[in-house]
Amino acid sequence: MNVSEEIKRLHELHQAGALSDEEFAQAKARLLNASPPPRDGADVDLPGELNRLRRSRSDRWLGGVCGGLAKASGMESWVWRLIFALFTVSFGFGLVVYLLLWIFVPDEELIGN
Repeated sequence: MNVSEEIKRLHELHQAGALSDEEFAQAKARLLNASPPPRDGADVDLPGELNRLRRSRSDRWLGGVCGGLAKASGMESWVWRLIFALFTVSFGFGLVVYLLLWIFVPDEELIGN
């Protein structure tokens, strides 16, 4: 439902007496001032997301790369481990990418230090 349809629905509720003048004005202002949600990652700040990427200290098997990718992407770390394993076995470059990430992605800071 887009903003114009929501405002139309609010107007209908106001006309029916379900909303007072003040409630209608507040709801309309909230709709007009709300920022639209990102559409399919179109408004995602990719450089900012990459700058926040850190190797995990708590979820690690080797270097913490998969744990860090899991925190940054919202996927489980075992999925990233499977992806790296499949790319290593299938194409041969999964291990190289993992090693490069291990070298160039900084470790996350310890909480409390």
